[in-house]
Amino acid sequence: MAMSRDTLEAYLRDAFPEADITLTDLAGDDNHWQADIVSPQFAGKSRVAQHQMVYAALKGTMGGALHALALKTRAPD
Repeated sequence: MAMSRDTLEAYLRDAFPEADITLTDLAGDDNHWQADIVSPQFAGKSRVAQHQMVYAALKGTMGGALHALALKTRAPD
């Protein structure tokens, strides 16, 4: 079972409406994604905390419908 770009983007946009989000399908199989997320919500948060916020936004789909997600997160400059 894979997660489509539209579904993944919907989860992320719901949690981070003001973010600049770029999704890359690393293997062409809707199973291995890279997400580059620049969000004001990340300001003052550690990288670990930022990634935890993203995982929370995915509502338990990591390891299930979403097999692998490489994250690049930061607050805007």
